[in-house]
Amino acid sequence: MPLKTYSEQFKRDAVALYESTEGASLKSVAAELGINRNTLKAWVARFSANPRAGSTDDSPAAVITDAERIRQLERDNARLREERDILRRAAKYFAEGDELVSRFKFVDDTRTDYPVKRLCEVLNLNRSSYYKWKASTPARNQRTCDDALLAARITVIFNDHDGCYGAKRIAAELNDVADPGDLGDLGDLGDDVPVDAQQPVNHKRVARLMKTNGLAGYVRRRRVTTTVADTSRRVFADLVNRRFTAEDPNKVYVGDITYLPISDGSNMYLATVIDCFSRRLVGFAIADHMRTSLVVDALNSAAGQRGSLAGAIFHSDHGSVYTSGTFQKACRELGVRQSMGAVGTSADNALAESFNAALKREVLKDDRTFANQLVCRRDVFRWCVRYNTTRRHSWCRYLSPQVYEARSSGRLRLVS
Repeated sequence: MPLKTYSEQFKRDAVALYESTEGASLKSVAAELGINRNTLKAWVARFSANPRAGSTDDSPAAVITDAERIRQLERDNARLREERDILRRAAKYFAEGDELVSRFKFVDDTRTDYPVKRLCEVLNLNRSSYYKWKASTPARNQRTCDDALLAARITVIFNDHDGCYGAKRIAAELNDVADPGDLGDLGDLGDDVPVDAQQPVNHKRVARLMKTNGLAGYVRRRRVTTTVADTSRRVFADLVNRRFTAEDPNKVYVGDITYLPISDGSNMYLATVIDCFSRRLVGFAIADHMRTSLVVDALNSAAGQRGSLAGAIFHSDHGSVYTSGTFQKACRELGVRQSMGAVGTSADNALAESFNAALKREVLKDDRTFANQLVCRRDVFRWCVRYNTTRRHSWCRYLSPQVYEARSSGRLRLVS
């Protein structure tokens, strides 16, 4: 026969019934409730304020009940003192951050002074949760060690790139293409895959460690207008329509001129030719003027890099240098078709604008100007070269444009 269980409320009600029934004995009330007399007696000793009230038991039994009640009170008092001492000792742990982990630590540190069951009861913990936390301690310690080592590597990469890399680029640097399969079977081109590519580092973990160590990629937004339109010149149709993509290299280019402020009040200027396929800066020119020869030099630089620009599209804004007869002649000689967006709409040349913003953000940072023209030319040239060879680009799946083109060409050869 299964054992009967009673709620605490039922027990209190039974005691109340016994005490409120005048002349009732423990035996009669117990029989009425369908329980054992000794069971009711124990309930009375525990819950009644006056266990002798209404009792018809003889005095020895009443004396025993009083003695048991005193012992119960002593036990309760001892438990309260123990609970007070535990909470006092645990107070310093609660100021350490994560309250749940702090309680686990306290239980672990004091388990030789108090039973684990009692500690968990006072701190309102589940014992199984504590033992699970304790069992995972070695793995947790290993993870902490791994995080410290990874944070050191992140700091080195962050410093190597002058504080310009954010979590995603640093993760790509750590993984060095964790999944080369994204570009197909590239054969020998997969040599850059790291040894630990089986366990790539997630950029969210990198972001967490960067935040913990006070590292953040540099962010700055500046808007500059350098376009001076010449309404008397020919305007070309928009062949790009804000689709800054291409199926192959050397098909679609965008370009722009941006100014580089010097501390003495003068300016240097950078003209660019960027391939829409890989975002590679194929041609560029730096000068202390914004004449047509600047953009012609940048276009010729691109032709030198590619060998030929025949059939390619070059997209720009309506700046007077791009609508000039000299530049149109250079495009015809190189077999380049010109394309232009709408007047006064930077979004129609967003790729070139984005490049200019990234350059100034990562080279100037908090400085408003370059120290002099020599420093400007040196720093901008260095950044433009690194942009192609080492700077990881989100469009290129966090490869550098040069590596992206190389791997893509390898994939195309394998497919053909």
